[in-house]
Amino acid sequence: MQDETARLRGPAIDIWKHAVAAVSSETLVARQLTIHGSTLSVAGHDFELSDIDRILVVGAGKAGAGMASAVESVLGPELVAEKVTGWINVPADCVRPLKKIVLHPARPAGLNEPTEEGVAGALRILELVGGMTSRDLCLVLLSGGGSALLPAPKAGVSLSDKQSVTRLLMSRGATITELNTVRKQLSRIKGSGLARMSSAGTMITLVISDVIDDPLDVIASGPTVEDSSTPADALSILKRFAKDDPAVVPDPVWHSLKTAAANDAPQWRPDSSRMFQHVTGNNAVAVAAAARRAEELGFCVHVLGSGEGGVASDIGRELAGLCLQIRTGRGPVQPPACVISGGEPVVRLAQTSRKRKGGRNQELALAACVRWLEEDVAGLVLVSGGTDGEDGPTDAAGAWVDAETMRTMCRKNLDPREFLAINDSYTFFEQAGGLLKTGPTHTNVMDVRVALVAAPEGTL
Repeated sequence: MQDETARLRGPAIDIWKHAVAAVSSETLVARQLTIHGSTLSVAGHDFELSDIDRILVVGAGKAGAGMASAVESVLGPELVAEKVTGWINVPADCVRPLKKIVLHPARPAGLNEPTEEGVAGALRILELVGGMTSRDLCLVLLSGGGSALLPAPKAGVSLSDKQSVTRLLMSRGATITELNTVRKQLSRIKGSGLARMSSAGTMITLVISDVIDDPLDVIASGPTVEDSSTPADALSILKRFAKDDPAVVPDPVWHSLKTAAANDAPQWRPDSSRMFQHVTGNNAVAVAAAARRAEELGFCVHVLGSGEGGVASDIGRELAGLCLQIRTGRGPVQPPACVISGGEPVVRLAQTSRKRKGGRNQELALAACVRWLEEDVAGLVLVSGGTDGEDGPTDAAGAWVDAETMRTMCRKNLDPREFLAINDSYTFFEQAGGLLKTGPTHTNVMDVRVALVAAPEGTL
């Protein structure tokens, strides 16, 4: 039984890893850059190198190191030495030496919130962009996690104010769109702030999307695109999440948003003749790669899509239930089957004084474990992981659950319902087995989930 379980888990993790490999940040960016003789092409925009004095590369995100490395690799050592400078804010565990582009540790690994180091890096980026000329090209590299990595609070709002607001919204289940709407209205660099500072002849933004439907004004809080949200929108969101106790939001935040809303200034619009944005990769690319790999391995594939939001525990239960339906022949495909989905759900935090640790992927897998409590799970496995290699403030990308997980759980007298009730998923899987650990992947296109259902006889 154990060999069979492990044999099924191996393909599930392999399919998940193929999804991540398909959105390698270096590969995605390298496809957008070419040099033919004296012509540089960036996402279809051509430039004569003799017309460019400097190429400034700036940005932020969990994929920043790979994206920046790809730029230097494609441009080559001579052009990089002659024309390139750059600064990218990345998590501390993504820092590595590059030739001319500085990778700045803007936050510790596993701490997805703004820091003083992030502020210093964001101000340096604003300084560099503001010092460009009409003969310069600015490449902006943005990816998931960019919002927390690019903090530049507006005058009158402190970093601690922004940290408080971020923690409040995240703890109460705000979506990424709601969270970034508030962030933008409290920032000098987000919500088109970086583009407004640019004096470059051309600014091209390359984006690896970690948001459902790829809204450019939400990814990394849209530092180079027109902001579709307003201070009034941010006020409405904060009022809703803080309705029971407005005092949980710092007074300077309320004051800044109310003042901006009363001002009702016209929205800034980028100059479309010199500012361009291109999405180079997203969750759909990862999900499609996973589906191809599953078919290669002989599974009947059912794709639920790449835009699932919702609540992590709900999705985990639903996905586990779908696996049971497929096993009995009542599902959308017949075993051996592979169900794949992508997106980014949220975790609803329970009120508790007990210590806890986890992330949305671990929560989702734990909820599936609860759904399977009274079932024979032989021939079933579910893997859920963040494509960035991070899941909440943990060192795991996510988790898997299968028959071996369940057996270990029973042997150690672990009740998954107790852990799920306080969002303590990491502790559960640390004891029962099932933590998916990859380290930084240098990309970020939200999450990918892979569930396998073996053929009735238990063979693949």
